[in-house]
Amino acid sequence: MSIDSAPVLVTGATGRQGGATARALLANGVPVRALVRDPASARAAAVASLGAELVAGDLLDRDSVVRAAKGARAVFSVQMPAATADGFDFDGEVAQGVNLIEGAKAAGVPQFVHTSVSGAGQHTATPGWAEGRWAALAPTLGAKSAIQDRLREAGFPAWTLLKPGFFMENFLPAMAFLFPRGVEGGIVSVLKPGTRLSLVAVDDIGRAAAAAVAAPERFHGVELELAGDHLSMTRIADVLSRVLGVRLSAPDMTEEQARAAGMPDMGASHEWMNAVGQPARPHFARELGLPLTDFETWAREHMRATA
Repeated sequence: MSIDSAPVLVTGATGRQGGATARALLANGVPVRALVRDPASARAAAVASLGAELVAGDLLDRDSVVRAAKGARAVFSVQMPAATADGFDFDGEVAQGVNLIEGAKAAGVPQFVHTSVSGAGQHTATPGWAEGRWAALAPTLGAKSAIQDRLREAGFPAWTLLKPGFFMENFLPAMAFLFPRGVEGGIVSVLKPGTRLSLVAVDDIGRAAAAAVAAPERFHGVELELAGDHLSMTRIADVLSRVLGVRLSAPDMTEEQARAAGMPDMGASHEWMNAVGQPARPHFARELGLPLTDFETWAREHMRATA
């Protein structure tokens, strides 16, 4: 099998980032092998309908990872912590990432593309970190950083780290993330009006991963802080107002007020955005010639006007 005809093993293909990567690769004519736990599921069938090959496996089962990775030209890696009765299983997230890295290496895969999060690995240098101000974020950022470290030392001939910022998709009303009361109820957020977000469209993550697969030598060792726009909450509210036809403001709420309004408990991460932010900026991707989606373009494509 030539390298051009070899598939890319995509994890998380039934989710947002893996799904975007599978679509981008297939659009480029690159075969996709999607690692799924249950090939008979409706979500797996949707991936197969795009033209992807399905292979059963579990990131916590290293042997299944090795089998799935055999013959692949590259791996696209994404992990999320599983929800448990006590919160989230960040140790399990690290175990999945390490199993995938080591399994791909054992299978002889020459390229590994991993998606993490903007700022992971730099977080411990943040003022107040050592004093415990940001202790609530230590498990999240620590897990991402641990997987990044393992990838850097794994010895792949080509590897790339994508570090996306705040997903534009978090603004979709269906996500009920920032619109727990619906669009008409306005944005519910601890983010301050002047806080600027490093915004990224999920499809841009997929296109960046596909670009790395197409040019492994060029993207080897690249750690891309990925964003398509960098806007304040006030500017974001202005864009959404135009697109949705509903006048929205960017509220400045306390954590307690947000929880009372029905917002998931994201207070610590939003306070982090207010005080620290994310280093992802559009110019990093542009320097690599990657296409980007600005927030208004994304909103006009994905948000349905309500008036």
